[in-house]
Amino acid sequence: MFETLSDKLGAVFKRLAGKGKLTEKDVDEALREVRLALLEADVNFKVVKDFVSRIRERVVGKEVLESLTPGQQVLKIVDEELITTLGGGQQKLKHASQPPTVILLVGLQGAGKTTTAAKLALHLRRNGQRPLMVAADTYRPAAVAQLAILGKQLDIPVYSDGGSVVDICTNAMKRAKEIAASTLIVDTAGRLHIDEELMKELAELNKNLHPTEVLLVADAMTGQEAVRIAEEFNKTVGLTGVILSKMDGDARGGAALSITSVAGVPIKFIGIGEKTDALEPFYPDRMASRILGMGDLLSLIEKAESASDKQKAQELEHKVRHGSFDLQDFLEQLRQLKKMGPLAQIMELIPGFSGLARKLPAGLDEKQPKKIEAIILSMTPEERHNPSIIDGSRRRRIARGSGTTPQDVNQLLNQHRQMQKLMKQLGKGQKPRFLLGR
Repeated sequence: MFETLSDKLGAVFKRLAGKGKLTEKDVDEALREVRLALLEADVNFKVVKDFVSRIRERVVGKEVLESLTPGQQVLKIVDEELITTLGGGQQKLKHASQPPTVILLVGLQGAGKTTTAAKLALHLRRNGQRPLMVAADTYRPAAVAQLAILGKQLDIPVYSDGGSVVDICTNAMKRAKEIAASTLIVDTAGRLHIDEELMKELAELNKNLHPTEVLLVADAMTGQEAVRIAEEFNKTVGLTGVILSKMDGDARGGAALSITSVAGVPIKFIGIGEKTDALEPFYPDRMASRILGMGDLLSLIEKAESASDKQKAQELEHKVRHGSFDLQDFLEQLRQLKKMGPLAQIMELIPGFSGLARKLPAGLDEKQPKKIEAIILSMTPEERHNPSIIDGSRRRRIARGSGTTPQDVNQLLNQHRQMQKLMKQLGKGQKPRFLLGR
């Protein structure tokens, strides 16, 4: 996410940090590079111009130029202005005074509306809502079937019927009240904003449903095209927000950095993968931090909490304190990590690790954890709890059983020993040696 932009901005601020004192010339040169980086990232020209102008106005003053840490001061200002450009603060979904709350999903065909409907329904259910999804795409033959399959997988009800789109949604409203659904998520047909007939149909649907939220699902990878689409849909149906899909594949960031300023519509969610749990609320401050390579610890903590079992977490804490973290515990933690998402995405959230995440070999997310899991599962329960008994013959047996080599088994055992030492130090309240610079 934003890899290209993050790398270029990171290089600019690294040079600034290396200077003891900044001059106006230094600032202008840095801002010229920032401007070019943003334009290459497909950010709207007017947004770039305004963004750079605001930064220069704040930076060129005694407070920054004469500061003992001018590079850090500039970075702080850029971070604040990025947050402003991205929308300022988090924009949560609104709820109707009388349920059900109606959420109308609109957008072009291929933007990912049907999948996003399921992701949003899952997100709402995890937050205590009772969603009902409505298959209102009567144009794409597979749309109704796709939503029905997703609903079955997630155990979330789906309403589908014949007739016009307005009739389907009217009947769905009645069904929502019958089953006491708190939220109605309407998956509409994909349509071009230049198709007057289909846009008229959407306007009529909007008029009849009185939705609390009208959310545009836009493909983040289309950059400025997503911004233009948001403007057109906003004119027709009055958007209340945007869900940017396919953000995990967007190395530039043009749509995210332009859409709120140009279209005047806040980003409410971002899609970060194909799985149904790959939807995140959009936080401008956290996104600005990711763009500047400073990580996003709050999102990392939230992912860890949602993937963990409280009782198991307490048991793990006890084992860490007593230095009894065995290979079975290691296997369970590996499985918890897999629930949190791809390894590269997790590393992007850790301050200082975003650059390293991009250097991971292709397929490591899938291959390495599977190899480790296969090795541990090929061990007996006794070997998992007491790895010190694993001698040469046992290594060869484990390697054959897991389809790996004795060297792979040896490497895992060495890593586990190092981890045990680290756990013992942490359990005793000591700082690990690598943190002490030894």
